[in-house]
Amino acid sequence: MKIAVIGCTHAGTAAISNMVKQYPDAHINVYEKNDNISFLSCGIALHVGGVVKDPNGLFYCTPEELTNLGVNMFMKHEVVDVNIEAKTITAKNLETEKLVEDTFDKLVITTGSWPVIPNIEGITMENVLLCKNFHHANTIIEKAKTAQNIVVVGAGYIGIELVEAFEMSGKNVTLIDGEERILSKYLDEDFTNIVEEDFRNRGVQLALGKSVTKFVGEGNKVTAVETSNGTYQADLVILCIGFRPNTGLFKGQIDMLENGAIKVDEYMVTSHKDVLAAGDSCAIHYNPTGEHAYIPLATNAVRMGTLVAKNLLKPTIRYMGTQGTSGIKIYDQNIATTGLTEAMALRMGMNVKSITILEHDRPEFMPSYEDIRLKVVYEETTKRIVGAQVMSKVDVTQSINTLSVVIQNKMTTDELGFVDFFFQPHYNKPWNFLNQAGLQVM
Repeated sequence: MKIAVIGCTHAGTAAISNMVKQYPDAHINVYEKNDNISFLSCGIALHVGGVVKDPNGLFYCTPEELTNLGVNMFMKHEVVDVNIEAKTITAKNLETEKLVEDTFDKLVITTGSWPVIPNIEGITMENVLLCKNFHHANTIIEKAKTAQNIVVVGAGYIGIELVEAFEMSGKNVTLIDGEERILSKYLDEDFTNIVEEDFRNRGVQLALGKSVTKFVGEGNKVTAVETSNGTYQADLVILCIGFRPNTGLFKGQIDMLENGAIKVDEYMVTSHKDVLAAGDSCAIHYNPTGEHAYIPLATNAVRMGTLVAKNLLKPTIRYMGTQGTSGIKIYDQNIATTGLTEAMALRMGMNVKSITILEHDRPEFMPSYEDIRLKVVYEETTKRIVGAQVMSKVDVTQSINTLSVVIQNKMTTDELGFVDFFFQPHYNKPWNFLNQAGLQVM
Protein backbone atom coordinates (compact mmCIF):
# COMPACT_ATOMS: atom_id res chain seq x y z
CA MET A 1 0.00 0.00 0.00
CA LYS A 2 1.32 3.41 -1.01
CA ILE A 3 0.27 6.34 1.18
CA ALA A 4 0.89 9.99 0.35
CA VAL A 5 0.65 12.61 3.10
CA ILE A 6 0.51 16.32 2.28
CA GLY A 7 1.48 18.51 5.23
CA CYS A 8 3.12 17.58 8.50
CA THR A 9 2.25 19.74 11.46
CA HIS A 10 -0.03 18.38 14.21
CA ALA A 11 -2.55 16.28 12.30
CA GLY A 12 0.08 15.05 9.85
CA THR A 13 2.57 14.08 12.54
CA ALA A 14 -0.11 12.19 14.49
CA ALA A 15 -1.35 10.38 11.37
CA ILE A 16 2.13 9.39 10.20
CA SER A 17 3.46 8.15 13.54
CA ASN A 18 0.36 5.98 14.00
CA MET A 19 0.27 4.70 10.42
CA VAL A 20 3.87 3.50 10.73
CA LYS A 21 2.87 1.36 13.72
CA GLN A 22 -0.33 -0.01 12.20
CA TYR A 23 0.85 -0.60 8.64
CA PRO A 24 4.55 -1.54 8.89
CA ASP A 25 4.65 -2.70 5.26
CA ALA A 26 3.15 0.51 3.87
CA HIS A 27 5.20 2.87 1.70
CA ILE A 28 4.63 6.35 3.18
CA ASN A 29 5.71 9.50 1.32
CA VAL A 30 5.34 12.80 3.17
CA TYR A 31 5.45 16.19 1.41
CA GLU A 32 6.10 19.25 3.59
CA LYS A 33 7.04 22.67 2.21
CA ASN A 34 8.73 23.85 5.44
CA ASP A 35 12.03 22.61 6.86
CA ASN A 36 10.46 21.55 10.16
CA ILE A 37 7.41 19.72 11.49
CA SER A 38 5.19 19.67 14.60
CA PHE A 39 5.69 23.31 15.66
CA LEU A 40 3.41 24.36 18.53
CA SER A 41 2.41 27.83 17.35
CA CYS A 42 0.42 28.33 20.57
CA GLY A 43 3.82 28.79 22.24
CA ILE A 44 4.87 31.76 20.09
CA ALA A 45 3.64 34.35 22.60
CA LEU A 46 5.35 32.44 25.43
CA HIS A 47 8.57 32.57 23.44
CA VAL A 48 8.09 36.28 22.66
CA GLY A 49 7.46 36.96 26.35
CA GLY A 50 10.55 35.05 27.44
CA VAL A 51 8.65 32.32 29.29
CA VAL A 52 9.94 29.74 26.80
CA LYS A 53 13.68 30.33 26.50
CA ASP A 54 14.46 27.73 23.84
CA PRO A 55 12.10 27.78 20.83
CA ASN A 56 13.30 24.31 19.85
CA GLY A 57 11.30 23.03 22.81
CA LEU A 58 8.14 23.95 20.87
CA PHE A 59 8.78 21.00 18.53
CA TYR A 60 7.75 17.52 19.68
CA CYS A 61 8.90 15.59 16.60
CA THR A 62 11.56 15.99 13.91
CA PRO A 63 11.80 14.86 10.27
CA GLU A 64 14.75 12.68 11.29
CA GLU A 65 12.65 10.82 13.83
CA LEU A 66 10.04 9.95 11.21
CA THR A 67 12.74 9.03 8.70
CA ASN A 68 14.20 6.62 11.25
CA LEU A 69 10.78 4.96 11.39
CA GLY A 70 10.97 4.26 7.69
CA VAL A 71 8.95 7.23 6.40
CA ASN A 72 10.11 8.98 3.21
CA MET A 73 10.24 12.65 4.18
CA PHE A 74 10.24 15.14 1.29
CA MET A 75 11.02 18.34 3.23
CA LYS A 76 10.97 21.72 1.45
CA HIS A 77 8.73 20.15 -1.18
CA GLU A 78 5.59 22.07 -2.09
CA VAL A 79 2.80 20.06 -3.71
CA VAL A 80 1.71 22.04 -6.77
CA ASP A 81 -0.82 19.64 -8.28
CA VAL A 82 -3.03 16.77 -7.11
CA ASN A 83 -5.35 14.68 -9.27
CA ILE A 84 -7.48 12.69 -6.88
CA GLU A 85 -9.21 10.55 -9.51
CA ALA A 86 -5.94 9.67 -11.24
CA LYS A 87 -4.22 9.36 -7.82
CA THR A 88 -1.21 11.45 -8.83
CA ILE A 89 0.80 14.16 -7.09
CA THR A 90 3.30 16.69 -8.41
CA ALA A 91 5.61 18.41 -5.92
CA LYS A 92 8.33 21.03 -6.40
CA ASN A 93 11.64 20.89 -4.57
CA LEU A 94 11.88 24.46 -3.27
CA GLU A 95 15.68 24.34 -3.23
CA THR A 96 16.31 22.92 -6.72
CA GLU A 97 12.98 23.80 -8.45
CA LYS A 98 12.89 20.19 -9.65
CA LEU A 99 9.45 18.59 -10.00
CA VAL A 100 8.72 15.23 -8.36
CA GLU A 101 5.92 13.02 -9.71
CA ASP A 102 4.25 10.48 -7.43
CA THR A 103 1.22 8.19 -7.16
CA PHE A 104 -0.79 6.93 -4.20
CA ASP A 105 -3.30 4.32 -3.13
CA LYS A 106 -4.42 6.38 -0.14
CA LEU A 107 -4.08 10.15 0.24
CA VAL A 108 -3.97 11.90 3.63
CA ILE A 109 -4.61 15.66 3.52
CA THR A 110 -3.17 17.48 6.52
CA THR A 111 -2.33 20.77 4.85
CA GLY A 112 -3.49 22.86 7.81
CA SER A 113 -4.37 26.52 7.59
CA TRP A 114 -2.74 29.81 6.68
CA PRO A 115 -3.26 33.31 8.13
CA VAL A 116 -5.89 35.50 6.53
CA ILE A 117 -4.06 38.23 4.60
CA PRO A 118 -6.48 41.01 3.59
CA ASN A 119 -5.92 43.18 0.55
CA ILE A 120 -4.94 46.37 2.37
CA GLU A 121 -2.66 49.07 0.99
CA GLY A 122 0.84 48.80 2.45
CA ILE A 123 0.44 45.27 3.84
CA THR A 124 3.62 44.09 2.09
CA MET A 125 5.79 46.71 3.81
CA GLU A 126 8.67 45.72 6.04
CA ASN A 127 7.73 45.03 9.67
CA VAL A 128 4.16 44.00 8.86
CA LEU A 129 4.41 40.38 9.97
CA LEU A 130 2.37 37.19 10.13
CA CYS A 131 2.27 34.94 13.18
CA LYS A 132 1.90 31.25 12.36
CA ASN A 133 5.10 29.20 12.12
CA PHE A 134 8.59 28.86 13.58
CA HIS A 135 10.15 31.34 11.16
CA HIS A 136 7.44 33.90 11.90
CA ALA A 137 8.15 33.53 15.63
CA ASN A 138 11.87 34.12 15.17
CA THR A 139 11.27 37.16 12.97
CA ILE A 140 8.82 38.68 15.47
CA ILE A 141 11.27 38.23 18.36
CA GLU A 142 14.13 39.76 16.40
CA LYS A 143 12.10 42.75 15.15
CA ALA A 144 10.54 43.39 18.57
CA LYS A 145 13.98 44.01 20.09
CA THR A 146 14.20 47.41 18.37
CA ALA A 147 10.48 48.22 18.12
CA GLN A 148 8.71 50.39 20.66
CA ASN A 149 5.28 51.02 19.19
CA ILE A 150 3.73 47.66 18.37
CA VAL A 151 0.29 47.19 16.82
CA VAL A 152 -1.43 43.81 16.94
CA VAL A 153 -4.31 43.38 14.49
CA GLY A 154 -6.76 40.73 15.63
CA ALA A 155 -8.13 40.06 19.11
CA GLY A 156 -8.31 36.28 19.08
CA TYR A 157 -6.18 34.03 21.27
CA ILE A 158 -2.85 34.58 19.50
CA GLY A 159 -3.34 38.34 19.25
CA ILE A 160 -4.33 38.67 22.90
CA GLU A 161 -1.37 36.61 24.10
CA LEU A 162 1.04 38.68 22.00
CA VAL A 163 -0.40 41.91 23.41
CA GLU A 164 0.23 40.63 26.93
CA ALA A 165 3.79 39.54 26.06
CA PHE A 166 4.68 42.86 24.40
CA GLU A 167 3.15 44.92 27.24
CA MET A 168 5.11 42.96 29.83
CA SER A 169 8.26 43.62 27.78
CA GLY A 170 7.74 47.36 28.18
CA LYS A 171 6.39 48.11 24.69
CA ASN A 172 3.68 50.59 23.74
CA VAL A 173 0.97 48.26 22.49
CA THR A 174 -2.19 48.91 20.47
CA LEU A 175 -4.73 46.18 19.75
CA ILE A 176 -7.02 46.68 16.75
CA ASP A 177 -10.04 44.54 15.92
CA GLY A 178 -13.17 45.00 13.85
CA GLU A 179 -15.35 43.49 16.59
CA GLU A 180 -16.53 45.60 19.51
CA ARG A 181 -15.02 43.14 22.00
CA ILE A 182 -11.89 41.05 22.32
CA LEU A 183 -12.16 37.24 22.21
CA SER A 184 -15.74 37.60 20.99
CA LYS A 185 -15.78 34.07 19.50
CA TYR A 186 -14.88 32.52 22.83
CA LEU A 187 -16.36 34.60 25.64
CA ASP A 188 -19.45 36.66 26.41
CA GLU A 189 -19.32 40.34 27.30
CA ASP A 190 -19.30 39.95 31.08
CA PHE A 191 -16.05 37.99 30.75
CA THR A 192 -14.33 40.09 28.08
CA ASN A 193 -15.07 43.29 30.01
CA ILE A 194 -12.81 42.07 32.81
CA VAL A 195 -9.90 41.29 30.49
CA GLU A 196 -10.30 44.55 28.56
CA GLU A 197 -10.21 46.54 31.81
CA ASP A 198 -7.04 44.72 32.82
CA PHE A 199 -5.39 45.66 29.53
CA ARG A 200 -6.42 49.29 29.78
CA ASN A 201 -5.16 49.52 33.36
CA ARG A 202 -1.78 48.34 32.11
CA GLY A 203 -1.61 50.97 29.38
CA VAL A 204 -2.65 48.88 26.38
CA GLN A 205 -4.60 50.92 23.82
CA LEU A 206 -7.69 49.05 22.64
CA ALA A 207 -8.96 50.14 19.23
CA LEU A 208 -12.03 47.95 18.97
CA GLY A 209 -14.83 48.15 16.43
CA LYS A 210 -12.37 49.55 13.91
CA SER A 211 -11.12 48.11 10.63
CA VAL A 212 -7.64 48.68 9.22
CA THR A 213 -7.76 50.72 6.00
CA LYS A 214 -4.06 51.35 5.28
CA PHE A 215 -0.52 50.72 6.49
CA VAL A 216 1.52 53.91 6.26
CA GLY A 217 5.31 53.86 5.91
CA GLU A 218 8.53 55.60 5.02
CA GLY A 219 11.07 53.87 2.81
CA ASN A 220 8.91 50.73 2.73
CA LYS A 221 9.00 50.48 6.53
CA VAL A 222 5.72 50.79 8.42
CA THR A 223 5.25 53.84 10.65
CA ALA A 224 1.51 53.88 11.31
CA VAL A 225 -1.75 52.01 10.90
CA GLU A 226 -4.78 53.86 9.58
CA THR A 227 -8.21 52.59 10.62
CA SER A 228 -11.82 53.49 9.95
CA ASN A 229 -11.59 55.74 13.00
CA GLY A 230 -8.12 56.95 13.91
CA THR A 231 -4.44 56.40 13.11
CA TYR A 232 -1.99 54.58 15.38
CA GLN A 233 1.79 54.81 15.44
CA ALA A 234 3.61 51.57 14.69
CA ASP A 235 7.14 50.45 13.97
CA LEU A 236 6.03 46.81 14.10
CA VAL A 237 2.66 45.29 13.13
CA ILE A 238 1.62 41.69 13.80
CA LEU A 239 -1.34 40.34 11.81
CA CYS A 240 -3.47 37.88 13.78
CA ILE A 241 -6.70 38.27 11.84
CA GLY A 242 -7.53 34.59 11.69
CA PHE A 243 -6.92 31.49 9.60
CA ARG A 244 -8.43 29.83 6.56
CA PRO A 245 -8.05 26.23 5.36
CA ASN A 246 -5.09 25.62 3.07
CA THR A 247 -7.03 23.50 0.57
CA GLY A 248 -6.86 25.19 -2.82
CA LEU A 249 -5.24 22.13 -4.40
CA PHE A 250 -8.37 20.07 -3.85
CA LYS A 251 -11.07 22.52 -4.86
CA GLY A 252 -13.68 20.88 -7.07
CA GLN A 253 -12.34 17.40 -6.32
CA ILE A 254 -13.80 16.76 -2.86
CA ASP A 255 -16.65 18.32 -0.87
CA MET A 256 -15.91 21.47 1.12
CA LEU A 257 -17.61 24.23 3.05
CA GLU A 258 -17.78 27.68 1.45
CA ASN A 259 -14.56 28.71 3.23
CA GLY A 260 -12.67 25.75 1.74
CA ALA A 261 -12.72 23.52 4.80
CA ILE A 262 -12.87 19.87 3.71
CA LYS A 263 -15.91 17.92 4.87
CA VAL A 264 -15.06 14.61 6.53
CA ASP A 265 -17.34 11.96 7.98
CA GLU A 266 -17.04 10.55 11.48
CA TYR A 267 -14.16 8.32 10.31
CA MET A 268 -12.15 11.19 8.75
CA VAL A 269 -12.99 10.07 5.20
CA THR A 270 -13.72 12.76 2.62
CA SER A 271 -16.24 12.50 -0.23
CA HIS A 272 -13.65 10.29 -1.99
CA LYS A 273 -13.25 6.92 -0.29
CA ASP A 274 -9.44 6.80 -0.69
CA VAL A 275 -8.83 10.32 0.62
CA LEU A 276 -8.80 11.10 4.33
CA ALA A 277 -8.22 14.48 5.92
CA ALA A 278 -7.53 15.90 9.36
CA GLY A 279 -6.63 19.09 11.22
CA ASP A 280 -7.03 22.74 10.30
CA SER A 281 -7.83 21.88 6.67
CA CYS A 282 -11.12 20.26 7.76
CA ALA A 283 -14.62 21.03 8.88
CA ILE A 284 -15.66 18.74 11.71
CA HIS A 285 -18.80 17.76 13.59
CA TYR A 286 -19.60 20.43 16.17
CA ASN A 287 -21.68 18.87 18.94
CA PRO A 288 -23.44 21.99 20.27
CA THR A 289 -25.17 22.51 16.90
CA GLY A 290 -24.88 19.07 15.28
CA GLU A 291 -23.47 20.70 12.12
CA HIS A 292 -20.08 20.83 10.40
CA ALA A 293 -17.95 23.73 11.62
CA TYR A 294 -14.45 25.06 11.08
CA ILE A 295 -12.59 25.00 14.42
CA PRO A 296 -8.80 25.12 13.93
CA LEU A 297 -7.30 23.83 17.18
CA ALA A 298 -4.20 21.68 17.75
CA THR A 299 -6.19 19.42 20.07
CA ASN A 300 -8.70 18.64 17.33
CA ALA A 301 -5.86 18.12 14.87
CA VAL A 302 -3.98 15.45 16.83
CA ARG A 303 -7.19 13.54 17.58
CA MET A 304 -8.23 13.62 13.96
CA GLY A 305 -4.76 12.65 12.73
CA THR A 306 -4.72 9.65 15.04
CA LEU A 307 -8.15 8.59 13.77
CA VAL A 308 -6.97 8.85 10.16
CA ALA A 309 -4.48 6.08 10.90
CA LYS A 310 -7.08 3.97 12.72
CA ASN A 311 -9.63 4.31 9.89
CA LEU A 312 -7.34 4.29 6.85
CA LEU A 313 -8.52 0.93 5.50
CA LYS A 314 -11.94 0.55 7.11
CA PRO A 315 -14.23 2.38 9.58
CA THR A 316 -12.88 1.43 13.00
CA ILE A 317 -13.08 4.22 15.57
CA ARG A 318 -15.67 6.97 15.26
CA TYR A 319 -14.84 10.60 15.95
CA MET A 320 -17.08 11.88 18.73
CA GLY A 321 -17.10 15.45 17.50
CA THR A 322 -15.82 18.55 19.19
CA GLN A 323 -16.99 21.32 21.48
CA GLY A 324 -14.12 23.63 20.49
CA THR A 325 -12.82 23.48 24.07
CA SER A 326 -9.96 25.89 24.75
CA GLY A 327 -8.22 27.88 27.45
CA ILE A 328 -5.99 30.91 27.90
CA LYS A 329 -4.14 32.65 30.73
CA ILE A 330 -4.02 36.45 30.60
CA TYR A 331 -2.03 38.02 33.42
CA ASP A 332 -3.49 36.42 36.56
CA GLN A 333 -6.82 35.35 35.03
CA ASN A 334 -7.24 31.68 34.15
CA ILE A 335 -9.90 31.40 31.45
CA ALA A 336 -11.45 28.44 29.65
CA THR A 337 -14.43 27.95 27.37
CA THR A 338 -16.33 25.20 25.57
CA GLY A 339 -19.19 25.15 23.10
CA LEU A 340 -21.27 28.19 22.19
CA THR A 341 -21.26 31.57 23.88
CA GLU A 342 -24.70 32.99 24.61
CA ALA A 343 -24.19 35.77 22.06
CA MET A 344 -23.18 33.29 19.37
CA ALA A 345 -26.11 30.97 20.07
CA LEU A 346 -28.61 33.83 19.93
CA ARG A 347 -27.05 35.10 16.71
CA MET A 348 -27.63 31.63 15.23
CA GLY A 349 -31.31 31.81 16.16
CA MET A 350 -31.12 29.26 18.97
CA ASN A 351 -33.54 29.54 21.88
CA VAL A 352 -31.08 29.66 24.77
CA LYS A 353 -30.78 31.03 28.28
CA SER A 354 -27.81 31.21 30.60
CA ILE A 355 -26.88 31.12 34.26
CA THR A 356 -23.86 32.97 35.66
CA ILE A 357 -22.68 32.20 39.17
CA LEU A 358 -20.09 34.00 41.28
CA GLU A 359 -18.66 31.66 43.89
CA HIS A 360 -15.54 31.00 45.93
CA ASP A 361 -13.31 28.08 45.08
CA ARG A 362 -13.05 26.94 48.73
CA PRO A 363 -15.12 27.29 51.94
CA GLU A 364 -14.89 30.68 53.61
CA PHE A 365 -13.52 29.08 56.79
CA MET A 366 -10.30 28.31 54.91
CA PRO A 367 -7.43 30.82 55.31
CA SER A 368 -7.69 31.88 51.65
CA TYR A 369 -10.08 31.57 48.75
CA GLU A 370 -10.62 33.11 45.33
CA ASP A 371 -13.58 34.21 43.24
CA ILE A 372 -14.88 32.02 40.42
CA ARG A 373 -17.06 33.28 37.58
CA LEU A 374 -18.90 30.50 35.73
CA LYS A 375 -21.42 30.85 32.93
CA VAL A 376 -23.45 27.95 31.51
CA VAL A 377 -25.50 28.35 28.31
CA TYR A 378 -28.41 25.97 27.74
CA GLU A 379 -31.46 25.46 25.52
CA GLU A 380 -34.52 26.94 27.21
CA THR A 381 -36.95 24.14 26.30
CA THR A 382 -34.78 21.04 26.72
CA LYS A 383 -32.22 22.48 29.17
CA ARG A 384 -29.50 20.75 27.11
CA ILE A 385 -26.17 22.47 27.86
CA VAL A 386 -24.53 23.95 24.75
CA GLY A 387 -21.73 26.12 26.16
CA ALA A 388 -19.81 27.26 29.22
CA GLN A 389 -17.12 29.74 30.29
CA VAL A 390 -15.07 30.01 33.48
CA MET A 391 -12.69 32.62 34.82
CA SER A 392 -10.74 32.83 38.07
CA LYS A 393 -7.40 33.85 39.55
CA VAL A 394 -7.18 30.29 40.84
CA ASP A 395 -6.84 27.60 38.21
CA VAL A 396 -10.22 25.89 37.85
CA THR A 397 -9.93 25.56 34.07
CA GLN A 398 -10.19 21.76 34.25
CA SER A 399 -13.86 22.25 35.10
CA ILE A 400 -14.38 23.23 31.46
CA ASN A 401 -13.09 19.82 30.39
CA THR A 402 -15.85 18.36 32.54
CA LEU A 403 -18.43 20.60 30.88
CA SER A 404 -17.05 19.63 27.48
CA VAL A 405 -17.93 16.01 28.29
CA VAL A 406 -21.33 17.20 29.52
CA ILE A 407 -22.04 18.87 26.16
CA GLN A 408 -20.71 15.91 24.20
CA ASN A 409 -23.11 13.63 26.06
CA LYS A 410 -26.08 16.00 25.65
CA MET A 411 -26.60 16.42 29.38
CA THR A 412 -29.03 18.94 30.87
CA THR A 413 -28.70 21.51 33.60
CA ASP A 414 -30.90 19.32 35.82
CA GLU A 415 -28.41 16.48 35.47
CA LEU A 416 -25.45 18.81 36.06
CA GLY A 417 -26.99 19.81 39.38
CA PHE A 418 -26.62 16.28 40.74
CA VAL A 419 -23.42 14.95 39.14
CA ASP A 420 -21.16 13.22 41.70
CA PHE A 421 -18.19 15.50 42.51
CA PHE A 422 -15.90 14.99 45.51
CA PHE A 423 -15.62 17.52 48.35
CA GLN A 424 -12.45 18.40 50.25
CA PRO A 425 -11.99 21.85 51.81
CA HIS A 426 -8.54 22.30 50.30
CA TYR A 427 -10.06 22.15 46.83
CA ASN A 428 -13.77 23.00 46.74
CA LYS A 429 -17.10 23.33 48.53
CA PRO A 430 -19.68 20.68 49.52
CA TRP A 431 -21.77 21.76 46.54
CA ASN A 432 -19.31 22.00 43.65
CA PHE A 433 -19.72 25.22 41.67
CA LEU A 434 -20.71 23.16 38.61
CA ASN A 435 -23.48 21.57 40.66
CA GLN A 436 -24.53 25.02 41.80
CA ALA A 437 -24.97 26.22 38.22
CA GLY A 438 -27.39 23.36 37.52
CA LEU A 439 -29.24 23.83 40.80
CA GLN A 440 -29.69 27.57 40.27
CA VAL A 441 -31.28 26.94 36.88
CA MET A 442 -33.77 24.64 38.66
